[in-house]
Amino acid sequence: MFSKMATTVHTPFVLLLFQIGVFSLPVSQTPQESPTCGYKSCHAIKPGMLNVHLVPHTHDDVGWLKTVDQYFYGARNDIQHAGVQYILDSVVDQLLKNPDRRFIYVETAFFYRWWKRQSGDMQDTVKQLVDEGRLEFVNGGWCMSDEATTHYSAVVDQMTIGLRFLNDTFGPCGRPRVAWHIDPFGHAREHASVFAQMGYDGFFFGRLDYQDRSRRKASREQEMVWRASESLVPPVADLFTGILPNGYNPPEGFCWDQLCDDPPIRDDPDLEDYNVEDVVSKPPCLSTHQAKVYKTNHIIMTMGSDFQYENANLWYKNLDKLIRYVNQKQVNGSNIHVLYSTPSCYLQELHRANLSCPYFPMRIDDFFPYADAAHDFWTGYFTSRPALKRYERISNSYLQICNQMEVLGGPTSRNGSFGVGNSDTMKKAMAVAQHHDAVSGTEKQHVADDYARRLANGWTQCQVLVSNTLAALSGSSAPRVYCEHLNISVCPLTESSSKFSVNVYNPLARPVGWSVRLPVNGTAYAVTDSSGNAVDCQVVPVSQATVVVRRDRGYAVNELLFQVRAPPMGYSTYSVSLLQKGPPPASPFPRAPKDIQNKFLKVTFDPETGLLSSLSNLETQQTVRLSQNFYWYNASDGNNKDSKQMSGAYIFRPNSSTTFIISKTAKIETVQNSVVQEVRQWFSPWVSQVVRLYADSRVLELEWTVGPVPIGDNMGKEVITRFDTSINSSGIFYTDSNGREVLQRRKDYRPTWTLTQTEPVAGNYYPINSRAYIKDEKDQLTVVTDRSQGGGSIQDGSLEIMLHRRLLHDDVRGVGEPLNEASDLYPEGLVVRGRLLLSLNPPAVAANTHRPLAQEVVLQPLITFTEGLLPPNTRPEFSGLQTALPPAVHLLTVSQWDPDLVLLRLEHQYEARDSKEHSQPVTVNLQKLFATLDVLGVSEMNLSANQWKHEMTRLDWKVDSGEKPLPKTKGDPSVWEVTLKPMEIRTFLLRVRLR
Repeated sequence: MFSKMATTVHTPFVLLLFQIGVFSLPVSQTPQESPTCGYKSCHAIKPGMLNVHLVPHTHDDVGWLKTVDQYFYGARNDIQHAGVQYILDSVVDQLLKNPDRRFIYVETAFFYRWWKRQSGDMQDTVKQLVDEGRLEFVNGGWCMSDEATTHYSAVVDQMTIGLRFLNDTFGPCGRPRVAWHIDPFGHAREHASVFAQMGYDGFFFGRLDYQDRSRRKASREQEMVWRASESLVPPVADLFTGILPNGYNPPEGFCWDQLCDDPPIRDDPDLEDYNVEDVVSKPPCLSTHQAKVYKTNHIIMTMGSDFQYENANLWYKNLDKLIRYVNQKQVNGSNIHVLYSTPSCYLQELHRANLSCPYFPMRIDDFFPYADAAHDFWTGYFTSRPALKRYERISNSYLQICNQMEVLGGPTSRNGSFGVGNSDTMKKAMAVAQHHDAVSGTEKQHVADDYARRLANGWTQCQVLVSNTLAALSGSSAPRVYCEHLNISVCPLTESSSKFSVNVYNPLARPVGWSVRLPVNGTAYAVTDSSGNAVDCQVVPVSQATVVVRRDRGYAVNELLFQVRAPPMGYSTYSVSLLQKGPPPASPFPRAPKDIQNKFLKVTFDPETGLLSSLSNLETQQTVRLSQNFYWYNASDGNNKDSKQMSGAYIFRPNSSTTFIISKTAKIETVQNSVVQEVRQWFSPWVSQVVRLYADSRVLELEWTVGPVPIGDNMGKEVITRFDTSINSSGIFYTDSNGREVLQRRKDYRPTWTLTQTEPVAGNYYPINSRAYIKDEKDQLTVVTDRSQGGGSIQDGSLEIMLHRRLLHDDVRGVGEPLNEASDLYPEGLVVRGRLLLSLNPPAVAANTHRPLAQEVVLQPLITFTEGLLPPNTRPEFSGLQTALPPAVHLLTVSQWDPDLVLLRLEHQYEARDSKEHSQPVTVNLQKLFATLDVLGVSEMNLSANQWKHEMTRLDWKVDSGEKPLPKTKGDPSVWEVTLKPMEIRTFLLRVRLR
């Protein structure tokens, strides 16, 4: 539970609820902030001197070269010497020996494990250290998330789980004031926006493009205010941001960990190797040099690195001496003052200086792509391990469904007719998967396998919960079947059964139509919807590409196709009956059609090549030339004359800008019926695609299959698909930031410095989390992806997306193995399948299509099965909402918080500039939201749900923006009616009762 419930309320009705106990908690659970933690715990600085803030820290990857478990326990030290439990043991012991010492800790996933294993006495001791500000948590999420390949919803979730544990355990003194992303490989604007809305006062990171850093050093602009949203009213998404001076490592010569070999401070003058004067002479020089590239008389030095402080005595004994001997020099005129500090204490001094010194500069773009040398662009990881990236994205959808089902089913969901289920395992697995060496694809292979295993275990627990809830809601206790390989036409029940039911659960807050494809062996079926009405369905043969990919895991020869529709946050049930086994359906037509079209779109093909040639929107009378093909870049093997850098898990380094076309023509088969028109294209034995246009769809689906990527020529390959169009894009394209706001990208250009471009391809790649587009005044072509990928617009009118990578060399950034994925099923190399969804619209209304479409891809319906038709007296359809939410509103979170408390997040999913129709404030009535829950009370939280919104205060920063203060906007109509403005996310804790 939280430390306290909201005591400030806005209407007499809610005030009454509080007074009668609806919002009350026991006094013992409402601790007040200690007078000595947070900003009040900082050591005194010396005005007029150069204050050097020493920050002892460890950076503990939640998986990288070893698994999470191996890192915690210190196993497999033959791979890397690291044991997190010993770090925390040692640090706590050393903090107790000197009250001046400080330490910060970041990764709650590890701290949570360690905490559970401590005695009550030790827990009390640690609480005292936290209350006194000697042990301080920074960042506080379950992990330090990646910023390029994570979806914002998963980031919010993993931060929430970590911050809740800290709040539950330590109260306000456990709340981090500073976001700390010292290792991620580039920094997303949306992350900064999320951190600001979570109440953080500042953000520090370590990695910055080498050209950007040089410029910022010269202009002393390594500290700034980041305006992280163009839609949210400042300063809602403004965040002070600082770039650390040495990555996150200690200055050269000052690493005193057991993993380092720098000499200790030897302060016995009777010994020959006495070195105090030598060591003490270095900090003034280092500090003065560092101060020249920052604006204030405060500088920060990170004293620690990866998995350090396993023997904390080594660090602290030398740091104590360093502080004492350097400060003793002040009597001789030294102006250097060294002190133990934390990022929040350093931030506090910068804020104080900001009140009198020149304004900090403002930044409005992001920090992608990141390069640490001229030919070393960290843009490969945008695509690395594409199968894991897809599994993580699907798992996010599973988790949101699991959370919703837990609320809808109440106690029965966790302990029902199918056993005991929970969402906690999935929450923690997804939280770990957000780590910057997890979904990023930059871990060793055995660690990637471990992440996938954790997600699978989490979904197994969720399946029990989902089955319990569906049984309670539908009234049917028939065993429920989950087919997780429908993308390769494998589902034993549908392949063998003559009668079965299909349950389609929709996690979105609006009705959704979805195309279902089920593996079957019959040739004719009857399908009826939840009202008993016949549904148009068709049977088509399974594509040859699917037969190859599934490797005898299924035996279906056909697929049953039909359209389904599910109500908001609810399900519909469809009944399927076999009518005929008989002969197989007609074989696909073996030639390229001139075109395929429905009432919304028309797609033409070149009859000579079998490739796409144009795309038309029939509603808006738009047509663009559109060709698409598959290519690869040869990966550098380190023999380039200008650099020895090779492509690897992190770095994309083609050996030239030349792309190699896989085939100029495609072998074609065509399937056309009343449900779908599809053109099946084969480009080579390892690349194929299905172009699909469903009857009622406004988007074109491209289902690609790539792999195993051949390496018989001893060349690693980076496989792309490229769209070449007639759109006059003028070197500009657009990508989303973590699935939310969209940023403009321009070829060979950076908004805040003059770029010297040294890698014409890799240096123009950006992360695409959910969509990218090119446009001119008339046309906008948007591509929505089903996972995070890298891409760019290397030529005007073109958009390329990297689909797969198979590399033969390591890029020498620490992972220590090439990105050459294989498995027992695919020993010759990984095969990956995915979807791209294309839409063509006028730019002014394009967001009306791509915004809801992207959400449908991220939160796709869950399809489950039961043997036989629905028994009588069961509920074939259900919605958890009274009515669909307005089109601009996205239901981001519905999650059980406590037995009678539900966490709710509502999001305005449009930017201010997106849509004349939808970029307007929208009001939602919370009491009229749920169909099965009575909302008895409400209190608004910050985004991470670890503070009451009305109590959240942040440091204000003076910035040189040249803007006048904006007028205050109107508040909510009432406590129950909440208004969402463009890009706003609002978080509520609801007291509810099941009806």
